Amino acid sequence: MRLFKPLYEKALVWAAHPQAERMLAGLSFIEAIIFPVMPEVMLAPMTLARPSHWFRYATVSLVCSLVGAVVAYALGYFAFEALRPLFGMLGWLPKIDAMVGTLRSEVAGNAWSAFVMLVLAGFIPVPLKIFTWASGIVGVPMIAFIPGMIVGRGKRVYAVTGVIRLGGPKAEALLHRYVEWLGWIVVALLVGVVVWFQLRH
Repeated sequence: MRLFKPLYEKALVWAAHPQAERMLAGLSFIEAIIFPVMPEVMLAPMTLARPSHWFRYATVSLVCSLVGAVVAYALGYFAFEALRPLFGMLGWLPKIDAMVGTLRSEVAGNAWSAFVMLVLAGFIPVPLKIFTWASGIVGVPMIAFIPGMIVGRGKRVYAVTGVIRLGGPKAEALLHRYVEWLGWIVVALLVGVVVWFQLRH
Protein backbone atom coordinates (compact mmCIF):
# COMPACT_ATOMS: atom_id res chain seq x y z
CA MET A 1 0.00 0.00 0.00
CA ARG A 2 1.44 3.36 -1.07
CA LEU A 3 0.96 5.83 1.75
CA PHE A 4 4.02 8.03 2.19
CA LYS A 5 4.83 8.77 -1.44
CA PRO A 6 1.41 10.38 -2.12
CA LEU A 7 1.86 12.52 1.02
CA TYR A 8 5.33 13.49 -0.15
CA GLU A 9 4.05 14.34 -3.63
CA LYS A 10 1.34 16.51 -2.05
CA ALA A 11 4.05 18.28 -0.07
CA LEU A 12 5.89 18.90 -3.35
CA VAL A 13 2.80 20.69 -4.63
CA TRP A 14 2.72 22.82 -1.47
CA ALA A 15 6.44 23.55 -1.86
CA ALA A 16 5.85 25.02 -5.35
CA HIS A 17 3.00 27.25 -4.14
CA PRO A 18 3.60 31.04 -4.17
CA GLN A 19 2.86 31.03 -0.43
CA ALA A 20 5.09 28.03 0.24
CA GLU A 21 6.96 29.68 3.09
CA ARG A 22 3.73 30.45 4.93
CA MET A 23 2.49 26.92 4.28
CA LEU A 24 5.77 25.56 5.67
CA ALA A 25 5.28 27.72 8.77
CA GLY A 26 1.73 26.42 9.22
CA LEU A 27 2.74 22.81 8.65
CA SER A 28 5.62 23.11 11.14
CA PHE A 29 3.30 24.62 13.75
CA ILE A 30 0.45 22.12 13.42
CA GLU A 31 2.77 19.09 13.09
CA ALA A 32 4.14 19.77 16.55
CA ILE A 33 0.58 19.52 17.91
CA ILE A 34 -1.32 16.93 15.88
CA PHE A 35 -0.58 16.72 12.11
CA PRO A 36 1.12 13.49 10.85
CA VAL A 37 3.24 14.92 7.98
CA MET A 38 6.68 16.20 9.02
CA PRO A 39 7.77 19.63 7.68
CA GLU A 40 10.98 18.11 6.32
CA VAL A 41 9.03 16.87 3.29
CA MET A 42 8.45 20.50 2.28
CA LEU A 43 11.89 21.70 3.28
CA ALA A 44 13.68 19.45 0.78
CA PRO A 45 11.99 20.62 -2.46
CA MET A 46 11.84 24.23 -1.27
CA THR A 47 15.59 24.21 -0.60
CA LEU A 48 16.23 22.57 -3.96
CA ALA A 49 14.25 25.31 -5.71
CA ARG A 50 16.04 28.15 -3.85
CA PRO A 51 19.31 26.80 -2.37
CA SER A 52 20.43 30.18 -1.06
CA HIS A 53 17.37 30.25 1.23
CA TRP A 54 18.21 26.97 3.00
CA PHE A 55 19.00 28.62 6.35
CA ARG A 56 15.92 30.85 6.20
CA TYR A 57 13.58 27.94 5.49
CA ALA A 58 15.04 25.84 8.29
CA THR A 59 14.75 28.75 10.71
CA VAL A 60 11.09 29.40 9.80
CA SER A 61 10.32 25.72 10.33
CA LEU A 62 12.19 25.60 13.64
CA VAL A 63 10.55 28.73 15.08
CA CYS A 64 7.04 27.61 14.12
CA SER A 65 7.68 24.08 15.39
CA LEU A 66 8.80 25.57 18.69
CA VAL A 67 5.63 27.67 18.98
CA GLY A 68 3.53 24.59 18.19
CA ALA A 69 5.48 22.57 20.75
CA VAL A 70 4.72 25.15 23.46
CA VAL A 71 1.02 25.03 22.54
CA ALA A 72 1.03 21.23 22.72
CA TYR A 73 2.88 21.39 26.06
CA ALA A 74 0.21 23.77 27.43
CA LEU A 75 -2.59 21.57 26.15
CA GLY A 76 -0.97 18.52 27.72
CA TYR A 77 -0.52 20.35 31.01
CA PHE A 78 -3.98 21.90 31.26
CA ALA A 79 -6.35 19.85 29.09
CA PHE A 80 -5.06 16.29 28.69
CA GLU A 81 -7.66 14.60 30.89
CA ALA A 82 -10.49 16.29 29.02
CA LEU A 83 -8.97 15.22 25.68
CA ARG A 84 -8.21 11.60 26.59
CA PRO A 85 -11.27 10.28 24.68
CA LEU A 86 -10.10 12.11 21.55
CA PHE A 87 -6.61 10.59 21.80
CA GLY A 88 -8.20 7.19 22.33
CA MET A 89 -10.09 7.63 19.04
CA LEU A 90 -6.90 8.71 17.26
CA GLY A 91 -5.01 5.70 18.63
CA TRP A 92 -2.41 7.93 20.33
CA LEU A 93 -3.26 7.08 23.93
CA PRO A 94 -0.92 4.06 24.31
CA LYS A 95 2.00 6.05 22.86
CA ILE A 96 1.36 9.07 25.05
CA ASP A 97 0.84 6.98 28.18
CA ALA A 98 4.08 5.08 27.49
CA MET A 99 6.02 8.33 27.02
CA VAL A 100 4.44 9.85 30.13
CA GLY A 101 5.56 6.82 32.13
CA THR A 102 9.10 7.17 30.82
CA LEU A 103 9.25 10.89 31.53
CA ARG A 104 7.84 10.49 35.02
CA SER A 105 10.29 7.77 35.95
CA GLU A 106 13.40 9.21 34.35
CA VAL A 107 13.30 12.97 33.79
CA ALA A 108 10.53 14.71 35.77
CA GLY A 109 12.10 17.26 38.08
CA ASN A 110 15.55 16.74 36.57
CA ALA A 111 16.11 19.51 34.04
CA TRP A 112 19.36 18.11 32.61
CA SER A 113 17.91 14.61 31.99
CA ALA A 114 14.83 16.16 30.37
CA PHE A 115 17.03 18.30 28.10
CA VAL A 116 19.13 15.32 27.00
CA MET A 117 16.06 13.21 26.28
CA LEU A 118 14.44 15.94 24.18
CA VAL A 119 17.66 16.46 22.22
CA LEU A 120 17.95 12.74 21.55
CA ALA A 121 14.28 12.59 20.53
CA GLY A 122 15.27 13.66 17.03
CA PHE A 123 17.21 10.42 16.60
CA ILE A 124 14.38 8.05 17.47
CA PRO A 125 11.19 7.50 15.47
CA VAL A 126 8.72 8.90 18.00
CA PRO A 127 6.73 11.82 16.53
CA LEU A 128 7.47 15.26 17.97
CA LYS A 129 3.86 15.68 19.09
CA ILE A 130 4.14 12.66 21.42
CA PHE A 131 7.08 14.31 23.24
CA THR A 132 5.42 17.72 23.41
CA TRP A 133 2.14 16.43 24.84
CA ALA A 134 3.86 14.03 27.24
CA SER A 135 6.22 16.78 28.43
CA GLY A 136 3.27 18.99 29.27
CA ILE A 137 1.36 16.19 31.01
CA VAL A 138 4.34 15.41 33.24
CA GLY A 139 5.37 19.04 33.70
CA VAL A 140 8.91 18.80 32.33
CA PRO A 141 10.72 22.00 33.48
CA MET A 142 10.45 24.72 30.82
CA ILE A 143 14.13 25.54 31.36
CA ALA A 144 14.83 22.12 29.83
CA PHE A 145 11.87 21.86 27.45
CA ILE A 146 12.53 24.99 25.36
CA PRO A 147 16.31 24.48 24.81
CA GLY A 148 15.73 20.74 24.29
CA MET A 149 13.16 21.40 21.58
CA ILE A 150 15.37 24.00 19.90
CA VAL A 151 18.34 21.64 19.68
CA GLY A 152 16.29 18.48 19.07
CA ARG A 153 14.23 19.83 16.19
CA GLY A 154 16.88 22.28 14.99
CA LYS A 155 19.45 19.64 14.20
CA ARG A 156 16.91 17.87 11.97
CA VAL A 157 15.65 20.81 9.92
CA TYR A 158 19.11 22.32 9.44
CA ALA A 159 20.52 18.91 8.52
CA VAL A 160 17.82 18.33 5.88
CA THR A 161 18.22 21.74 4.27
CA GLY A 162 22.01 21.57 4.54
CA VAL A 163 22.19 18.17 2.85
CA ILE A 164 19.88 19.29 0.04
CA ARG A 165 21.89 22.51 -0.32
CA LEU A 166 25.11 20.53 -0.69
CA GLY A 167 23.73 17.49 -2.54
CA GLY A 168 21.39 19.34 -4.88
CA PRO A 169 19.00 17.46 -7.17
CA LYS A 170 20.64 14.09 -6.50
CA ALA A 171 19.89 14.26 -2.78
CA GLU A 172 16.26 15.26 -3.39
CA ALA A 173 15.89 12.57 -6.05
CA LEU A 174 17.05 9.91 -3.59
CA LEU A 175 14.53 11.13 -1.03
CA HIS A 176 11.76 11.05 -3.64
CA ARG A 177 12.73 7.56 -4.77
CA TYR A 178 12.96 5.95 -1.34
CA VAL A 179 10.41 7.95 0.67
CA GLU A 180 7.92 5.05 0.73
CA TRP A 181 10.51 2.65 2.12
CA LEU A 182 11.75 5.22 4.60
CA GLY A 183 8.21 5.93 5.79
CA TRP A 184 7.43 2.28 6.48
CA ILE A 185 10.79 1.75 8.16
CA VAL A 186 9.97 4.64 10.51
CA VAL A 187 6.55 3.12 11.24
CA ALA A 188 8.14 -0.26 12.01
CA LEU A 189 10.69 1.37 14.31
CA LEU A 190 7.94 3.39 16.00
CA VAL A 191 5.96 0.23 16.72
CA GLY A 192 9.12 -1.36 18.12
CA VAL A 193 9.77 1.63 20.40
CA VAL A 194 6.18 1.63 21.69
CA VAL A 195 6.33 -2.11 22.39
CA TRP A 196 9.67 -1.66 24.17
CA PHE A 197 8.28 1.13 26.36
CA GLN A 198 5.20 -0.95 27.21
CA LEU A 199 7.27 -4.00 28.14
CA ARG A 200 9.65 -1.86 30.18
CA HIS A 201 6.88 -0.16 32.15
